[in-house]
Amino acid sequence: MSKTQHTDLFKAIADENRRVILTTLLSGEQSVQSLTDVLSVSQPAVSQHIKVLQTAGLIRCRKDGRQRFYALVPHSLSELSDWLETFELFWEDRLDALETHLKTTTQ
Repeated sequence: MSKTQHTDLFKAIADENRRVILTTLLSGEQSVQSLTDVLSVSQPAVSQHIKVLQTAGLIRCRKDGRQRFYALVPHSLSELSDWLETFELFWEDRLDALETHLKTTTQ
């Protein structure tokens, strides 16, 4: 994943409303109207959030007549998860070392 892709992903998930949209899309495709109802913000505001998420590659759009439905793009989320996993492993190693140290010094 390039530095630009990291930046786009992190900017996209930095906003609480966009995280709510992603969480809502976990249950399946949603229309703009249903996302507007969940967020309790204006439809233009939801459309702006959707545009950011689409640009980051986190969601996709499907047209059905005049309606648009949005869904998660799981592959993009797995890339983010893989990147974060490196830090998880880093902290697991450090915490395991701390636990070992504490056990040996308190005995």
